[in-house]
Amino acid sequence: MEEIIFNELQELKQLTLLTAKKALTMKDAAFLTGLSMSNLYKQVWKKKIPHYKSSGGKLTYFDRDELNAWMLKTRIKTADEIEQEAVNYIVTGKRSRKGVKNV
Repeated sequence: MEEIIFNELQELKQLTLLTAKKALTMKDAAFLTGLSMSNLYKQVWKKKIPHYKSSGGKLTYFDRDELNAWMLKTRIKTADEIEQEAVNYIVTGKRSRKGVKNV
């Protein structure tokens, strides 16, 4: 029981420290995104995730805000949104453009 409480406190401490940091290390980014370190390295190598290199090029850093935006970039529409688009298409004969609602 004490070990569980200790682990929870460690996680809370790490989360608290992450909110104060703008530049995140690989370990911080892995914790924030929930990705494994190897997956994160792969995303960096493929240039699929926004990142920065140190002047020597050995260390990799992430901007917390950019990382959050990257995690939220692919939004999946709800069933209600898809249904509304279908209704709009049937009524108007036109597909709604991204970000513009046909009403």
